[in-house]
Amino acid sequence: MASSNAVLMRLVASAYSIAQKAGMIVRRVIAEGDLGIVEKTCATDLQTKADRLVQMSICSSLARKFPKLTIIGEEDLPSEEVDQELIEDGQWEEILKQPCPSQYCAIKEEDLVVWVDPLDGTKEYTEGLLDNVTVLIGIAYEGKAIAGIINQPYYNYENNEKQQLREHRNEAKAGPDAVLGRTIWGVLGLGAFGFQLKEVPAGKHIITTTRSHSNKLVTDCVTAMNPDDVLRVGGAGNKIIQLIEGKASAYVFASPGCKKWDTCAPEVILHAVGGKLTDIHGNVLQYHKDVKHMNSAGVLATLRNYDYYASRVPESVKNALVP
Repeated sequence: MASSNAVLMRLVASAYSIAQKAGMIVRRVIAEGDLGIVEKTCATDLQTKADRLVQMSICSSLARKFPKLTIIGEEDLPSEEVDQELIEDGQWEEILKQPCPSQYCAIKEEDLVVWVDPLDGTKEYTEGLLDNVTVLIGIAYEGKAIAGIINQPYYNYENNEKQQLREHRNEAKAGPDAVLGRTIWGVLGLGAFGFQLKEVPAGKHIITTTRSHSNKLVTDCVTAMNPDDVLRVGGAGNKIIQLIEGKASAYVFASPGCKKWDTCAPEVILHAVGGKLTDIHGNVLQYHKDVKHMNSAGVLATLRNYDYYASRVPESVKNALVP
């Protein structure tokens, strides 16, 4: 079956364009200067104007084009008329040229569940740590994450600022590497695209973990890995990107707090290039529409050498985290 007729590939192609629009909205909110921050459950659980606008944009754009989808977004927003300028009805033609993996060719629209995190790394966004921020659209079938899109609105923003400074000084313009933002996408059985796969040097154990939600369990688990270095950053999407770009060897988060919309899209990208993401016990995460949203047994993810890290999770940590 041609990919253009396959619901999955049409959905991924649309989600790619929708994610790019989302990245533009994220940047626009910062540029306008009013983040509209509200606390949800605590001082580290924040929502901004960008979270709200992006979720409305993604969910409304998808629902118009694919009305039978189940769409689950992070933000609990009231039903209201969505401004037409938030709607994206385009699709990324390059994706439609790709073959749909045979096991997914017959999938119906109503069989798919889409998990949306409109702004992963909200706390970092409010603090100006913009390279931590991602937009996540994950697609699940029969409880399994099978396709994902990650937009990084501020990828290359340091290079971009340098380019602007050069232009201001009338110096030579930077090359194409100074383009702001990028979109990574993947489908199981097809691959992952939009980045350069790289591994941490052999023998190096670099852990990436939470910046804003640490506790004794998280610390004990990270220490047990006997790491050469520990990176504390925001955003689950950002941490998975660190794994696939050779900046970290394992993402270790031994705590509840992470939700299904945080892990669905990043898990696909990681699995598509041979990595592995589970809870701290080694259980595969489920993404059925009725599943509980919390990843209550934490997250363990690696690009390579999963067993090395899984074998070092302390029993005390496992006993404290109930799936």
